[in-house]
Amino acid sequence: MGNFLLIPVIFFGLIILISSFFIVKQQTAVVVERFGRFQSIRNSGLQMKIPLVDRIAGRLSLKIQQLDVIVETKTLDDVFVKLKVSVQYVVIRNKVYEAFYKLEYPHDQITSYVFDVVRAEVPKMKLDDVFVKKDDIAIAVKSELQDAMLEYGYDIIKTLVTDIDPDAQVKEAMNRINASEREKIAAQFEGDAARILIVEKAKAEAESKRLQGQGIADQRREIARGLEESVEVLNKVGINSQEASALIVVTQHYDTLQSIGEETNTNLILLPNSPQAGSDMLNNMVASFTASNMIGEQMKKSNPKKE
Repeated sequence: MGNFLLIPVIFFGLIILISSFFIVKQQTAVVVERFGRFQSIRNSGLQMKIPLVDRIAGRLSLKIQQLDVIVETKTLDDVFVKLKVSVQYVVIRNKVYEAFYKLEYPHDQITSYVFDVVRAEVPKMKLDDVFVKKDDIAIAVKSELQDAMLEYGYDIIKTLVTDIDPDAQVKEAMNRINASEREKIAAQFEGDAARILIVEKAKAEAESKRLQGQGIADQRREIARGLEESVEVLNKVGINSQEASALIVVTQHYDTLQSIGEETNTNLILLPNSPQAGSDMLNNMVASFTASNMIGEQMKKSNPKKE
């Protein structure tokens, strides 16, 4: 009978003995209480506590943790915007007691500070400045959290503003403004290109006209030189200047008629084709020159130059 009672006692003793040992993982701190009062903090490895007297009150991770907080606020130019702030924090190894007993919900505490700082800083900035100065916002959040959370055993490693999301209508308006600016720049470039083409075309036309005028002048100069040489040749064989001019006019008249007849697509042109026509043209030209010379002499006589 006594042996049967001894077996449960031994079994119960083994359970109590085994429960007095516990294992703490790496980068973890365990808070041990004795009769509801703080007893000690145990670090990684195999640890021992007094059965039925000591108990594990909680475990805290000593790894770096991250908390993402989304804050909606308004900018200086009355634009509602959502900011995502990522806070990286860690429990200070020698302040596990403060981290465990002073704060029941550390996430809520950190979130409250983030809301407070963001809603104090962003309303001072315009929307464009929020994008440019997001690092300043992150620094302000870290500075505020660092001062507040050190007392509770938490160290703020880094704060980052990872996302800035304005209202949908604002984003659409910003996209339209950006598109308009790009279209304006494109129109300016197109206008500059068109202006350059016009200027270059005008320069080319001016150069063409200059060369064309020079060509016409050279052509007329050579024609005059050729006529002069023709008259000199005819004078050498006993033909006077008037007869030589008549002969040249008649020759050019018939050369013109011949060239017109050779062209199949020539428009209809009515020209006098009798031999007398060339002589008549020459006489008219000589008469015109003579009359103009006489008029010029009369004008000179009627308006003498003053000394």
